[in-house]
Amino acid sequence: MNADKPGLLKPDEINEIKQKIDQVINALSNIILGKQDVIRLVVVGLLARGHILLEGLPGLGKTELVKGLSRLLGLKFGRVQFTPDLLPGDITGNNILEETPQGRNLVFHQGPIFANLILADEINRASPKTQSALLEAMQERKVTVFGNSYKLPEPFFVLATQNPIELEGTYPLPEAQVDRFTFKVYLDTTSESVMQEIITTRHRGEPPQGEQVVDHDGLQKLFQMVDRVYLPPAVANYICRLVSATHRDNPLAPEATKQFVKYGASPRAAIAIAETARAQALLNGKPNVGFEDVKVVAPTAMAHRLVLDYTAKLEGVDGRQVVAGVLESVPELEKDIPQELRQ
Repeated sequence: MNADKPGLLKPDEINEIKQKIDQVINALSNIILGKQDVIRLVVVGLLARGHILLEGLPGLGKTELVKGLSRLLGLKFGRVQFTPDLLPGDITGNNILEETPQGRNLVFHQGPIFANLILADEINRASPKTQSALLEAMQERKVTVFGNSYKLPEPFFVLATQNPIELEGTYPLPEAQVDRFTFKVYLDTTSESVMQEIITTRHRGEPPQGEQVVDHDGLQKLFQMVDRVYLPPAVANYICRLVSATHRDNPLAPEATKQFVKYGASPRAAIAIAETARAQALLNGKPNVGFEDVKVVAPTAMAHRLVLDYTAKLEGVDGRQVVAGVLESVPELEKDIPQELRQ
């Protein structure tokens, strides 16, 4: 890679930004114990300006993670508790008839979605119609009510939590909505040692509040630094081949793809991997994306975008296992890759 690439991050810039990111991660680690890998993925997803879906059983700290993140980043926090009787207007807001100086008029009252960081709690407990109310907001950063569009605040993130689909009273998210989430992060059960630390150091399980680490301008600077991380052509080529290998008719598709995948990942998966790999590289103090950065973020960015065949469920195979097979079978460099890409 040429050292004179325009906009390439300098070492002092990288060190300054990495220290700030490490502060956020360390503060979150004090709020949510024993979830270091989850915290790093969530921070990477937000630095890439993406939406994140958190899946795990109730009581694992998903809600506290999102609330803590909003405090540390100084973001306006909004929460929507998804229930079966929730209506789209309960999220976006509604027109209400009010007395005004001009007489009785319909006045738009903003819903909880008008915030910087939205916690969509237990999103798969609401009906598909209500779930779809988030689609426009997540993609376009705006909502439309009775033909009028309203712009959402910047920055705007949706961090949704969902219970495993096997639990009663859940609805699977539509594929189009799942595809809007940059990452799907799984939270495993808490270890015995972490549980012991929680019950001995935290009364009623309440975590520390955490002080704000980054203000609005500082957060914008972090986003700009991520944008300046260089993505070499060879790494971009690798990302595209990974995504293509999730389609069963692709020559690089491994056996797991051919056997279990009905529909492979969309181009949005390649975009998600590229952007989060930039953030992952910055997290590691690097000015450019490497193959190892792609391998860290690819499973979390791709697995939820695969539509699996019914045989996958019968054999207990999920998207993460398929992506693991893809990463194992697709080489970092093509044998016939053009010389100009080998930089």
